[in-house]
Amino acid sequence: MKISARNVFDGIVAAIKPGPINSEVDIDLPGGVRIVATVTHDSVAELGLAAGRPAKAIVKASSVLVLADGAGVKLSARNRLEGTVSAIVQGPVSSSVTIALPQGASVCATVTHEGLLALGLKVGDPATAVFKAPAVIVGVDA
Repeated sequence: MKISARNVFDGIVAAIKPGPINSEVDIDLPGGVRIVATVTHDSVAELGLAAGRPAKAIVKASSVLVLADGAGVKLSARNRLEGTVSAIVQGPVSSSVTIALPQGASVCATVTHEGLLALGLKVGDPATAVFKAPAVIVGVDA
């Protein structure tokens, strides 16, 4: 599978919680990280999602927010992946921030150049990648 999204996490479906409109799918990654996705009931059925099934959590870098100091911050976003800034590529309009996670994976975020300057981030700084459950695309191998 080739896709344009930079963040593809391999995991195992831990739970599926049906709701009145969508289902919440919990995907456990190696090292104890959990990603929560919100998908339609049809997608759950079409993908054959069930607890214990391998699945991919896919998140576009443009859907990831970067939090430089998250202590005490309350957000509605369910996914918060804490780590350390491992790379920054600055551009005149947008910049790329890569956050290394303790489990060995990494997550990439695309932020505005002004946003990067406002955060004052540099390689080695602690940072948290934040994204909402509806931003997660769930995939399975055929």
